[in-house]
Amino acid sequence: MRNNASSEQETGNKVQRLSQYAGLMALGAVSLLAGCRQDMHNQPKFVPQRGTEFFADGRSARPQVVNTVGRSQLHEDYFSTGMSGGAEGNTFPMPVTLEVLERGQERYNVFCTPCHSRVGNGAGMIVQRGYRPAGNFHVDRLRRAPLGHFFSVITNGYGAMPDYASQITPADRWAVVAYVRALQLSQNASAGDMPGAQPEPLNDIAVKEGMTPEFLHDWVLPDTAKVIGTPNGMDNGIPGQDQTAAPGTTPAARDMSRTPAKPALSQPNVAAAPGTPTATSPVQNHRP
Repeated sequence: MRNNASSEQETGNKVQRLSQYAGLMALGAVSLLAGCRQDMHNQPKFVPQRGTEFFADGRSARPQVVNTVGRSQLHEDYFSTGMSGGAEGNTFPMPVTLEVLERGQERYNVFCTPCHSRVGNGAGMIVQRGYRPAGNFHVDRLRRAPLGHFFSVITNGYGAMPDYASQITPADRWAVVAYVRALQLSQNASAGDMPGAQPEPLNDIAVKEGMTPEFLHDWVLPDTAKVIGTPNGMDNGIPGQDQTAAPGTTPAARDMSRTPAKPALSQPNVAAAPGTPTATSPVQNHRP
């Protein structure tokens, strides 16, 4: 009887273990099958050129955002670059109307006056507060510059001036260029530029407007704008800055002025090589 009872108990234990193994295998199979679901295949996405009820117009492909430029849609024409045959052009790509000039004046006053001032003399408010001198539109070099030059500078920047391609659209850039030409003409016009009109002296206009006599004086940059704001007092290759800073006005010179002077060492009377700076010969503060 004991042998039979032991045999039955042993058989029952084996069956129980097999049941546990089967349960574990079934659980593993379920987990394995759960990992093979089709969720990654049945994605909630729009197939190109296929309709949808999600949008009111029934199109799954949405229109481009205004002013979006695709890589294959970049325009390289004269209107977008100001360049013609690899050189800066000198024509307007559209008619210059009074409306265009007014738009150019509005954009100019917003983006250009902080550096170039309202009259384009390069003495804007931030220049008066120590920023690098901006370009003066009334010098001969810029009076003779082609229209494409101004468009290119607005688009790509120049020297210390950053580009404004992201702030000013191509059409507005041409409007600004037209207004810059108007500013140049306003300060360098002749009687022949006004056929049939009677020019009036600026002094008389200033008196009528109640302005002070100093209003018509020549434009002069403030002393703060004459400082080349680099540690070594040099222009560091920035175009248009070939000028000599006043002695003692550069940051390096100011720092040196605070250092106690050391007694000079006696030197033999040896003639300096030609072109060698000496204590009595000023060093030019610009590139050759």
